[in-house]
Amino acid sequence: MAREHNIPIVENIPLARTIFKTLKIGQVIPRELFVAVAEVLSFVFRLRKKGKV
Repeated sequence: MAREHNIPIVENIPLARTIFKTLKIGQVIPRELFVAVAEVLSFVFRLRKKGKV
């Protein structure tokens, strides 16, 4: 579905599993995950800046 809507896909399986198992929608991301989430967001923002999103 993401590909159909030109949404970038970033694969970080350990991060995805941790978020899925420990958080509910709308919850704040725990401090321990800040760096990993920031890396994903940084990648997406770089894509957006290049016009690929």
